[in-house]
Amino acid sequence: MSNLTDMEIFARVVSAGSMSAAGREMSLSPAVVSKRIRRLEEKLGTRLLQRTTRQIAMTEAGQGFYERVVAILASVEEAESFVSRGSAKARGNLKVAVPTSFGRLHIAPHLGKFLAENTDLSVNLDLSDDFVDIVGDGYDLAIRIAELSDSSLVARRLAPVHRVLCASPTYLEKYGTPQSIEDLVANHVTIAATNQDPWRLAGPDGIETVRTQAPVKTNSNEVVRECLLAGVGVALRSTWDVGPELREGKLQILLPEYRASKDVGLYAVYPSRQFLPAKVRVFIDFLAGLYGSSPYWDHGLEDWLRLPSNARAG
Repeated sequence: MSNLTDMEIFARVVSAGSMSAAGREMSLSPAVVSKRIRRLEEKLGTRLLQRTTRQIAMTEAGQGFYERVVAILASVEEAESFVSRGSAKARGNLKVAVPTSFGRLHIAPHLGKFLAENTDLSVNLDLSDDFVDIVGDGYDLAIRIAELSDSSLVARRLAPVHRVLCASPTYLEKYGTPQSIEDLVANHVTIAATNQDPWRLAGPDGIETVRTQAPVKTNSNEVVRECLLAGVGVALRSTWDVGPELREGKLQILLPEYRASKDVGLYAVYPSRQFLPAKVRVFIDFLAGLYGSSPYWDHGLEDWLRLPSNARAG
């Protein structure tokens, strides 16, 4: 059987991206790390990593081995936590990938409370709108706003996500209020980040696809939000993102019978493991309790969100 420490070093090299970085994290010299990886490969009789002067990459065997090593190390951590601190006690560092805007608005403000309740835990919060490789990039979990398809990962739905068409009063005064999807496409400016174009809208007649058209092209959802508030055009936005502006009248909901697919939700996604580490479980439970089936960002918008499918914006 391979030495558990060698497997831990291998996993740290993969997550850190280099032997020198892994060595710094584990207080080992690069030479020692390299020797231990080489010993592990000799023990297994296969190459796990392809090395160059600047980077490393996993072989096919290395990828499969890494996924299993992560599960083994998680199980060991869970066993140690159960015996020494109790299964409900979270400790260590939690590495989480979160969409940029959501993390800034709805996770960062609550971290103080979470850390006060879990004093042996630290959080590495990685804000990015990229679709990260949870296993390959060494994350404990990711928060995703998506319509999830089948995968080898485990997902827990934390809250519904409502995306509505909206525009500023300034825009509507200048261009009028669209009365139909056809009117919207033909006569209005529609703006979206490149990774959210085209829109897939669920309406009275099923799913409709709308390709956006605007004088601004961007990969940033936050830029789209600012353009929306500045009166550039119509956008499809989540209520978690623009709830305050909708309640204050700075934005108005349009064509409320059309929404993004109801299957889109807020999910915590993590590797499929037999034993879920306490640090992951308590964070997911914390977020689920914070948001729930009627999240706080939808308060005051219930009348709009309950409108029947044949309702029309006035």
